[in-house]
Amino acid sequence: MNVVFMGTPDFAVPSLENIAKVHFVQAVFTQPDKPVGRKMILTPSDVKVCAEKLGIPVYQPVKLKDSDSYEIIKELNPDVIVVVAYGQILPENILNIPKYGCINVHGSLLPKYRGAAPIQWSVLNGDKVTGVTTMYMEKGLDTGDILETKEYEIGINDTAGEVFDTLAEMGGKLILDTLEKAEKGELHPIKQDDSKSSYAKMLDKSMCNIDFSKTNLQVHNQVRGLSPWPVASTKLNGKVLKIFETRLTEGKGKPGEILNTNPLTIACGEGAVVVNTVQLQGKKKMDSKAFLQGHKLEKGTVIGE
Repeated sequence: MNVVFMGTPDFAVPSLENIAKVHFVQAVFTQPDKPVGRKMILTPSDVKVCAEKLGIPVYQPVKLKDSDSYEIIKELNPDVIVVVAYGQILPENILNIPKYGCINVHGSLLPKYRGAAPIQWSVLNGDKVTGVTTMYMEKGLDTGDILETKEYEIGINDTAGEVFDTLAEMGGKLILDTLEKAEKGELHPIKQDDSKSSYAKMLDKSMCNIDFSKTNLQVHNQVRGLSPWPVASTKLNGKVLKIFETRLTEGKGKPGEILNTNPLTIACGEGAVVVNTVQLQGKKKMDSKAFLQGHKLEKGTVIGE
């Protein structure tokens, strides 16, 4: 098949790599290069880097509808457009170009978690199962007919980053199966039940502060759902202490009280958490044992106040 691929972050890379092994990728559309880091160095997207390694032409319109993209894609006349975390809404005139339609790979079991951060919210909410979905695209946001799904069981200690990486690989395999069935006329689209839909909004730093009066499970889910970004945090001696990894444990004390320093154990409103990986403001990320060698903390100290 002749394929136009649209995607931007690392989540989309396995799909592009797999498709390029089997089909002819005529062009890749990705978001414009963005300034990154303190020095604001202009940096290409992960998909652009991958496409250039594969020798595929790359287009980076600021907005699809305000560019020459329609004419470019119309001229290419692809059999299908595959979209994976592209970050732009496709105009209807582009949606109508390919004979096999526009197919999206989405990181949830639709209609649950439509939107920008489905993987992170599945972990934040403590879901036990998530997965990937391939779907036909239409004018709405993640509302098109479902083509295929693949489930993944979320481990109790899985971080959003770990689930993200796993689902990226799963999506890369599922899209190949979906394209094969599309070519053979073996797809059976299923309409989404809008009454069961939910929206996964983008994460932001306002979600980071840990409220230790919540249960240990709620705190644990917050930590792993916000790891590796934007990272759950608390205050220690007036400085921000980022917490990347925790484990559930038993314990009782005032919320935020340090119950033990070996391992670092903090009381919650119900139960406690063992803190495994931290980063103090201005310092490097490290395991809590190494952190405590340089920062003496006493049992009974209450953090986060």
